[in-house]
Amino acid sequence: MRLEKNIKKISVVLLFALSAAPSFAQDLLARQAPVDRRAKVVDPIELQDLKVKEEHENPAADLYGDFDNKYVHKATPIPNHIKIDCRHFCMPTPSRVVTSNFGYRWGRQHKGLDIKVYIGDSIRCAWDGKVRIVRYEGAGYGKYIVVRHYNGLETIYGHLSAQLVHEGQEVKAGEVIGLGGNTGRSTGSHLHFETRLCGVAINPAIIFDFRHQDIVSNFFTYDEDKIDDMSAEATRLRGKVGNGGYSRAEVRGEVAEAKEDEPIMIGTPSEGGIHFVKRGETLESIARKRGVSVARLCQLNGFSKDTKLKPGQVIKFS
Repeated sequence: MRLEKNIKKISVVLLFALSAAPSFAQDLLARQAPVDRRAKVVDPIELQDLKVKEEHENPAADLYGDFDNKYVHKATPIPNHIKIDCRHFCMPTPSRVVTSNFGYRWGRQHKGLDIKVYIGDSIRCAWDGKVRIVRYEGAGYGKYIVVRHYNGLETIYGHLSAQLVHEGQEVKAGEVIGLGGNTGRSTGSHLHFETRLCGVAINPAIIFDFRHQDIVSNFFTYDEDKIDDMSAEATRLRGKVGNGGYSRAEVRGEVAEAKEDEPIMIGTPSEGGIHFVKRGETLESIARKRGVSVARLCQLNGFSKDTKLKPGQVIKFS
């Protein structure tokens, strides 16, 4: 009799335990639920903070992977098709004069545009970004700066007379980063300006319209199959300005001094920049204005240092 009672008690306990197990499991899941919900709220915020931090440390990290100053042309795999936001920009210089185009020149590829500037002119950053390289290259860029921008592009500013930023510095669009110059492999003061994507040189004329001091479009779409045709068309439409297409007033803002029909006479480095002598000008004053030495003017024009200039005389300065 006692045995039967014990068996019944054990059976009741087992049934209670079995029925309670699902309830215990549900309670455990219920207790975990607030934790899971909280995790779903916290994780995106933490990820966003990490992304912001990474962007400051390494702009366009998803394209380049790392941020270093070892190589000027940081070659990384480039997508076949990518859209670049070109808004919130600043023209690197107010100069409208393109003295040399992107493309084949002097037996090799010219990877940027040469823009006429004078020694000491302010050179500004094109977009927000971070300075990757500040360096000197005697046989090439001279004093130059490379900036990686948050939109994925990199810009290069060459032949500077002064570099006003340091590597790793964050810069804003429009911030003065250097001064125009004639350093390195250069035949006259100018800005060598490049735009690159993952190390691939892109014709700046596709993006920047120096004549109108504006960008061509708010967005630039890189397409590997179309980029060469885009470059050729950009050069055709907005190519070299030193062809009589502007008055001098448009270049330097010297409206009072310029004649409406007086063309710009600034050519490519191979053609030479040309200066029209005004009354009272000397070799010294022209040298200061054009950012060259008196000796250079004499060498280009076959002058001596005592040569007297006449109003209207044409002389080369680069």
